[in-house]
Amino acid sequence: MILDRLTTLRKKKKWSLQHTADRLGIAKSTYAGYESGYRRPSLEAVKLLADLYDTSIDFLLGRTDEPEIQRKISDIKIELTEAKEGTIYVDGVPLNDEEIKQLVAFIRAKNTLKV
Repeated sequence: MILDRLTTLRKKKKWSLQHTADRLGIAKSTYAGYESGYRRPSLEAVKLLADLYDTSIDFLLGRTDEPEIQRKISDIKIELTEAKEGTIYVDGVPLNDEEIKQLVAFIRAKNTLKV
């Protein structure tokens, strides 16, 4: 099940095997093994794969058929120090939706690392 889902998700993003492996920090042959069923990803690798594809581990493992985690920029609740017409500016440059998602992900990751 996981091999079919990984292949589908990768192709949907139009990523090559090499590009995907590079993003994960693993060898192309390792990732290709996940898609072919020759290798089984570790639990840590499954977590990284779910994060990479912005999906749930349950979807990758076939426990649900819902591939996407339903999130919208409008659902993210943050307070801004500067916003004009619903746009976030950094150094005077507006962020696009992908950059906003990355900013929020960074803040969440940083908050989880607090001791």
